[in-house]
Amino acid sequence: MILEEKIYLWLLLLIPAVIVLYLVFRIWQKRARSRFAQPPLLSFLAPNRSSFKPFLKLLLILLALSSVVLGLVNPKVGSQLETVKREGVDIVFAIDVSKSMEAEDIAPNRLEKSKQLVRQIIGNLGSDRVGIIAYAGSAFPQLPITTDYGSAKMFLESLNTDMLSSQGTAIGDAIDLATGFFDDNQQTNRVMFILSDGEDHEGNAEDMAEKAADAGIQIYTIGVGTAKGGPIPIKRNGVVQNYKKDNQGETVVTKLDAEVLKQIAEETNGEYIDGSVTSEVTEKVQEALQNIEKTEFEAKQFADYKSQFQWFVGLAIFLLLLDVFMLERKTGWIRKLNLFNEKRKTEE
Repeated sequence: MILEEKIYLWLLLLIPAVIVLYLVFRIWQKRARSRFAQPPLLSFLAPNRSSFKPFLKLLLILLALSSVVLGLVNPKVGSQLETVKREGVDIVFAIDVSKSMEAEDIAPNRLEKSKQLVRQIIGNLGSDRVGIIAYAGSAFPQLPITTDYGSAKMFLESLNTDMLSSQGTAIGDAIDLATGFFDDNQQTNRVMFILSDGEDHEGNAEDMAEKAADAGIQIYTIGVGTAKGGPIPIKRNGVVQNYKKDNQGETVVTKLDAEVLKQIAEETNGEYIDGSVTSEVTEKVQEALQNIEKTEFEAKQFADYKSQFQWFVGLAIFLLLLDVFMLERKTGWIRKLNLFNEKRKTEE
């Protein structure tokens, strides 16, 4: 499903405005009636007036308004799934989610900067397929290879430093996982982007890079952080409470280790990219991808999208007609049921 005109969703803000106006009107109405007569007398003069139906009529109007807005947005549903041929490369993003990525030596912090870089790169892609791996002390497949960039951005936003219980930085595990990420049945050119501060606690990154090179994977590393480094904040509800300390009680300062990342890139005939400036990173990534031969592959996608606005417009018309024909007096057959012993109370 796709929403053709998302901008009209802003009209849903009219709903709280209508509710406020209705409450103001009800307060004014109640004060006006109190100046005319006391409540017991009003009940005697208008015994059939319902105190529930005005709220029901308001609900009908709000539902009708919501339906009109959804009609303007025009949801479209793909009626069939078809296989199309596309040309591109398979790209896997391996993103470091270890605690050191919370350092704020690069704004807003290393992890958020990494997510920003990947978001920009994906936004500039054409028909390539993408996958996402998260890693810290171990590697975890976050999103398999897909052409659905919307899903890729959604999974990207969910990355955080608490998603993996095993802490540390195992770049080698991420590379090893990536080698099995690609589809061997479709011999596409394979690219991997590693976004990290370069800390490697396992020490097997170069061996895994050599294995990736044998599998035809070209690795580009993007260093996120600074050589000067910064402390790792410990936050509660978004507020810094303290900074991570070592066994001697000294504040831990984590620094960008560009050399490790450069060695990994060189092992696979890739390139190291400084991740400080987003525009420069995206430009270099685009240049790198343009120099890689595109391979034809098959992908399934929904086609023949059909508009669904008529259902919402029809529902809105029905609700408005229902509101017009609904009177604010009590319904006769409900009164006859005498659910709340109203007749007896009146006689007393």
